[in-house]
Amino acid sequence: MTEEGERRVGVVVITWNRRQEALASVGRLLALPEGPRVVLVDNGSDDGTAEAVARAYPEVDLVALRENLGAVGRNIGAARLDTPYVAFCDDDTWWDPGCLTRAADVLDACPRLAVVTARILVEPGGHEDPIVPELRDSPVPRPDWLPGPALGSFLAGASVVRRHAFLGCGGFHARLWLGGEEELLAADLAAAGWELCYLEELTVHHQASTIRDPHARRRAGLRNTLWFTWLRRPLRPALRRTSHLIRTVPRDRVSALAFLDALRGLPWVLAERRSLPPHAELRFAALEESQSRSTARRYIS
Repeated sequence: MTEEGERRVGVVVITWNRRQEALASVGRLLALPEGPRVVLVDNGSDDGTAEAVARAYPEVDLVALRENLGAVGRNIGAARLDTPYVAFCDDDTWWDPGCLTRAADVLDACPRLAVVTARILVEPGGHEDPIVPELRDSPVPRPDWLPGPALGSFLAGASVVRRHAFLGCGGFHARLWLGGEEELLAADLAAAGWELCYLEELTVHHQASTIRDPHARRRAGLRNTLWFTWLRRPLRPALRRTSHLIRTVPRDRVSALAFLDALRGLPWVLAERRSLPPHAELRFAALEESQSRSTARRYIS
């Protein structure tokens, strides 16, 4: 354990009805040489997750919510920490030893950098997640001082954030719940003058839980993409992105429900709509071509 690492980085894990995975995730985090403070936010599990973690790891800061708040659980966890940096970790992901300290070193050296995102290895097997080449080859304009490719968005379960930038921009939006919720926050960080980047030297492992509903995830992800598009993109890019999705998503019940959900949210979306300033819109415009060709961003599962 390093005193410096312990002071600079805390970890927030969110979980829901994945008792064994939550126990494994917390155990891995506590075994890291950085010895980070760990906050586990249980999103209203009814399978005994909170009780099991409290028994096995009394040193963990446990937050047992009464309902499933989705990604807002990360906001609650980050607010409980007093470390300058917060590493997010899902209950089916884990960080390599030393990565949290390295992320803190980079964030210390780059005061305008709000988020660093790691390389993701899919387990079992240790092969790169399909999203990694897109992060590595990001077309977003990059300032000279940035230590890695600039990003338009990030993956929360594989990222370390600057706590005051994260909370200062409001954290994750409650209405988006979970599934592609990062894009809206990333846009607001960029609008506020913060940078996001990918760091090849950081590694997160992801062994996708079998306890998930892929149809519900696709529905929420597509809905959130539409909501983000109309919350922040200017009119023409918003129309272009919506048209692309209409043409390319599967023509099935899940997609239809996602579009219906998005339409139902239109009143609040229009009420909260504010177009990105030009410098922030530039990074999303730069991503349009790569997103249209992406195999990792297709709403097919």
